[in-house]
Amino acid sequence: MHETVFTPPAWAVPLGVDAKAEAAVLAADCPALATADFSKIQDAPTRVISARLVEASGELPAYCQVQGLVLPSVGFELRLPTSNWNGKLFEAGCGGFCGNIPIAACEVPLRRGYACIATDMGNKGGRTNGLVFYNNLQAQIDFGFRGAHVTAVAGKAITESYYAKAPSKAYFMGCSSGGQQAFAEAQRFPWDFDGIIAGAPSPTFSGPMMYYEWAGRQLVGKLTPANLQLLHEKAVAKCDLDDGLKDGLIGYPPSCKFDPAELRCRSGGQSACLTGEQVEAVKKVYAGPMTSKGEKIYTGGPMVGSELNWFGPGPAYGNSSITGAYGNSDGSAMSAWPSEYFRYVGFMPAQGPEGEYRAFDFDRDYKRLGMAEALFGYAMNPDLRKFAAAGGKMILYNGWADQSDIPSDAIDYYEMAERTMGGRAATQQFFRLFLIPGMNHCWGGEGAFAIDYLSYLEAWVERGQAPDVMIGAHLTGEPGPAYKFPLDQSKVSFTRPVYPYPLQARYQGTGDPNNAANFRPVGP
Repeated sequence: MHETVFTPPAWAVPLGVDAKAEAAVLAADCPALATADFSKIQDAPTRVISARLVEASGELPAYCQVQGLVLPSVGFELRLPTSNWNGKLFEAGCGGFCGNIPIAACEVPLRRGYACIATDMGNKGGRTNGLVFYNNLQAQIDFGFRGAHVTAVAGKAITESYYAKAPSKAYFMGCSSGGQQAFAEAQRFPWDFDGIIAGAPSPTFSGPMMYYEWAGRQLVGKLTPANLQLLHEKAVAKCDLDDGLKDGLIGYPPSCKFDPAELRCRSGGQSACLTGEQVEAVKKVYAGPMTSKGEKIYTGGPMVGSELNWFGPGPAYGNSSITGAYGNSDGSAMSAWPSEYFRYVGFMPAQGPEGEYRAFDFDRDYKRLGMAEALFGYAMNPDLRKFAAAGGKMILYNGWADQSDIPSDAIDYYEMAERTMGGRAATQQFFRLFLIPGMNHCWGGEGAFAIDYLSYLEAWVERGQAPDVMIGAHLTGEPGPAYKFPLDQSKVSFTRPVYPYPLQARYQGTGDPNNAANFRPVGP
């Protein structure tokens, strides 16, 4: 596995100064941040609510915990290590509608010596609740693009105040809505971060909500989890060998010629088959939203191989009661995501809590989304010239089996950027897309989903080592993002290389198929 050795910069522990004494000074200085005046930070007037020392525990070092607001309501928590600061700042993005501060995402950066900050993007109402945005322009702007930016500005200022030295580098990493925040940063505020990791972005929040509604209508009440299990097994069997290996993974789903009509029931008494109505429903899900005349109104739908994620909480939501992208676990009810969005945000004026949710009209309503997209989660500008000129580097990643933020969104954006930035070679000097076979939304799934993106990005930004390949691992017993680098090798069942799009990994025909070293890059 790719590993980076992290050492504190020389200036962090000056010659002739005992490291323990330095840490003691920083620990003593921590409470004073609570009374410091940060209200004059340009573009990000800030109020610190609390600052306290948290002692080292387990693998986490001692740190100064700073909680505060960028006015009027963007909440944040900043963790500042009291020893061995690596001189850099890391910001973690948040998912869904945000609604809380994802401070757990700071554990890995903090262990590596980063000062780390996370934000709720101005939403205090929970990650699935759209009501906070109803008739609330400030909340929509904060979530759409302002929150991540002002958090970066405030984080840098407080960090500089604490260490008496500005961060030498700044990095951002987010997935799902955090991926959209990453895009907004690169496009609108290209000087905020030296490196950005954008995972499974929803570059237009209205787009995924539209296809969630579309897919839910086709599937709910028509197909069962057992039907989707059958569909998945047949799809994988059809295209399993496209990477040169029978491994239960589809290496490049766009080239898979699986037709769900192959499962159409042919005679009475069949159980392992789909009815004609079910076949047509599945075809519509794969195709993505269309008008009643068959005109495409979105980039597409989920890829072949994602079927097990269409119903249920899904790997991105852990064990919560949140319904999956298209429907609940047994397929009896549609997801609440579209109604939360279109009721409170998507249409102007919004329907509000008293109005009965009116289902999306696929012949007309997609034309009405411009107002919301102008403010709320729209980050589709492929002109990244300022980000490139500033020396920024960006890694975009998506799972091929992602049902929530579908790979066609990431591909569409990346290919637009290539056309805008002067071609693939010019674009890949600073921006690369990686698509992971069998990976679900953000992490998890049947593929090699555990990738140390931060180390690869650091190598690119700080040492000029572009990620020509990244090594991923499939872990057993790790349903969520809690895995740590370096990985516990006892949990690694296989590794795979992931190459910049459009390259894909193919087994070379000899050697251990569970070892990434025995694969090579090929074009689609």
